Formats: sequence, structure tokens, C-alpha cells
Amino acid sequence: MKEVAFIKQNKSKWLEFEQLLASDHPQNPDEMANLYIHLLNDLSFAQTYYPKSRTTDYLNFLVSQIYRKIYKTKRLERNRLWKFFKTDVPLLIHKYRKTMWFAFVMFLFFTILGAVSAKYDDTFVRLILGDGYVNMTLENIEKGDPMAVYKSGGRMGSFIGITVNNIYVALRAFIFGVLAGVPTFYIAMSNGIMIGAFQYFFYEHDVFAESLQGIWLHGAMEIFSIIVATAAGFVVAASILFPGTYSRFTSFQKGFKESLYIILSTMPFFVAAGFIEGFVTRLSGSMPLSVNLVIILGSFSFIFFYYMVYPFMVVKKSEKQ
Repeated sequence: MKEVAFIKQNKSKWLEFEQLLASDHPQNPDEMANLYIHLLNDLSFAQTYYPKSRTTDYLNFLVSQIYRKIYKTKRLERNRLWKFFKTDVPLLIHKYRKTMWFAFVMFLFFTILGAVSAKYDDTFVRLILGDGYVNMTLENIEKGDPMAVYKSGGRMGSFIGITVNNIYVALRAFIFGVLAGVPTFYIAMSNGIMIGAFQYFFYEHDVFAESLQGIWLHGAMEIFSIIVATAAGFVVAASILFPGTYSRFTSFQKGFKESLYIILSTMPFFVAAGFIEGFVTRLSGSMPLSVNLVIILGSFSFIFFYYMVYPFMVVKKSEKQ
């Protein structure tokens, strides 16, 4: 489409946006979010086909103004926390959906790499997990209780310690995005390889089913949340490396704030995963298989739906309004 035709097709809509921005009356946050999505689409089109045009600069200005109005000048609502998870985060996840899928596929690749490496190198598992942990697990397997490590320690102490550690790993993956995402990549790579090697170790010793029933009770939410944290770190890195029409500092501010929203959305999932690991995983060997599967499949389905499916539903609904 020629630029003149593009302007003619959307001019009336942009002028309407200007009038809303100039209005002193408080705007409906959902309406503003909807405008934000429409303008982002127009800006994306303009950046692709008219990258050095004044039209692109103009749309960039409108987008930044709406962004400021949404996140800086709107009054806090009583149901702000609910809206944060219901609308704000899904919109951001949709915006960075390619980054999210990249992090997911990358983590899966390194998990497979870890399993393959463990298969063809007898020393690989000890290199990754350490001799102490491997020897202890081998003893537990001989005793007929391969998941015994999850039964050690107090329930509450385990819950708190595990939750804090997982959040610490996630925050590191996020914060290290400021270093061009290199440490973030390393964290994702090391965790993926460790999981792959860990799972193959149990497969090699004929307790793969038991390991799945134990590890993934809490692992479904825990691992997926770390993947989301990795994606948040890559968003920060991209905001620095690829500022687009923004200044590098402005792009970083915007990327950091939006990725901070994403990382905050993982906190309830880390708490839930820590609770399951501290109180439920230790019961994996004695609970009915059906209960075990309900928890694992339910946890994975819920978090996958929230981050990979639900954002599309929110955007689709916003476009219809």
C-alpha cells in the first residue's frame, strides 16, 4: 500500500485518537488499551513499509502519548490487581509473543540437548548435577524411593526456601537482560540442560515414570515460570539493542517497565510451585496416580493457557469493542 493511501485510510481514526488524548475527561482504561493496540498495529505497519517517514514519527508520538496516559495518569482502581492479571499482563504477553515463544522453544531445545548429552556421555550427569547428588539419588533408587530427596526437611521450611530460590533465579534472568541478554541466555541454557540430564538419569535407571510423577508436580509451574522470566530478560535486552524509533534510553525505560510487569505476573506461580514442592511432592509415591496426573496436567494446562492462549483472547475481545 502506498503511504498516501495508508494515511487516507486511517486519518480519521488518528484524529479521533488525538481528540481523546487532548480531552481532560478521564478515559476508560479498557478503551485506552484498545486504542493502544490499534495504534501499535498501525505503527508496526508504518515501521515496516515507511521506516523513515514522518507518518511513522507521528504514530510513534501517538503511541507514546497513549502509553503515558494508560500507565502514568490514570487513577488507581479498586480492582487494580485483578485487572493487572486479567488485562494488562495478557496484552503485554501478546505484544511480546514472539519473544515468549522463542524462550519456550529455546528452553525445550536445551532440555533435549541435556538428555542427548547424558545418553552419549556417562560422565555428563555427574558433571551437571554433582557427585554428591547423583550418589544420594542412586542410594534412594536402590532403597526403592527415588523421590526421597523431596521428603527431607520441614514442609514450611522447604516451601519458603524453594520459593525464595526460584524467585531469585527468575529475577536474575530478568535483571541480566541489561547485559544484552547474554547471562539470561546462559541461565536458560544451564537450567534446560540440567533438566534434560536429570530426567535422562532417571530414565536410565528405570524410574522415569516415578520421576515424572514427582518432579513435575511442582515443575510444571516452576519451569514454565522460569521460561517466562527468561522471556522478560530478553525483552529488556531487545529494548537496549533494538530501540527502533525511540532513543535508546527511552526504549530501555519502556522495555524494562513492561518486562517488570511480566516478571511480577510469575510470582503467584512460583509461590504455588513452592507450596506444591514443600507439601505435596513428598507424597507423590503414596498418592493415587489419578490425583497426581490431575495436579500435573492441571498446573501445566493453566499456566500454558494463561501465557500462550489467553493473551490472544484478550486482544481479540479488545478489537471487537
